[in-house]
Amino acid sequence: MEESSQHAMRGLGPLPWYVGGSQVLGLACVVITGVWMGHYRGGYAWDGSSREFNVHPLCMVLGLVFLYGDAILVYRVFRNENKRNVKILHAAIHLLALVISIVGMVAVFDFHRTANIPNMYSLHSWCGMATFVFFCVQWVMGLAFFLFPGASARLRSWYLPLHAFFGLVLLIMAVGTSLLGITEKLLFSIQNTYSKFDSEGVLANVLGLLLVGFGVLVGYVVTREDFRRPPHPEEEALSVHFKTLTEGGSPNSP
Repeated sequence: MEESSQHAMRGLGPLPWYVGGSQVLGLACVVITGVWMGHYRGGYAWDGSSREFNVHPLCMVLGLVFLYGDAILVYRVFRNENKRNVKILHAAIHLLALVISIVGMVAVFDFHRTANIPNMYSLHSWCGMATFVFFCVQWVMGLAFFLFPGASARLRSWYLPLHAFFGLVLLIMAVGTSLLGITEKLLFSIQNTYSKFDSEGVLANVLGLLLVGFGVLVGYVVTREDFRRPPHPEEEALSVHFKTLTEGGSPNSP
């Protein structure tokens, strides 16, 4: 038993190291966001003040970046588990990310309403709303095609590569929107001292680099061919090959 376990670990190659590195980066992003909003921006509350706004960046980094990235990674981490169970976990983490993101969205709109600040005028807000709406659509489409009965194997085969592609696009959008939000917040809060390497600015810049690193590492893991889930006989009906899509063959064609 011990030998087979060690053999399985060797078969994973460097995958555990990449996944572990992504978790370190992702958790660091969440912690640094919490420290930034908690220490430098006054903490958290739900009272319409700027402390309620602070809930927004923490929830969005936790939900739309870290948890969303982890939801993508489950297909690499649990490569040999029952695929339906992995799909359920994938959907559940997405649902948790969605709930946390909704809290973050409500927080910023409630703060703007209380402080009489206009909504949806900045590039950050436009990209953020597009990312959030896209995330909701992606989650609903994933449920409809891959968890609930009704969709044919052919339809699932057609949609699967689109789902995977737009999943990565969404992660890029989430990281990019976070970078816009970091810059916007710094310019609003410490514009006069930002160029003097203010400690808050340095911390926020480090957060931005970590977010990029997390996104790059997750993207690398999910696109590396030898990290993909190995084929299982019971999953052949759902497998998709590029040749199938481009040449109109059946899923079982060579």
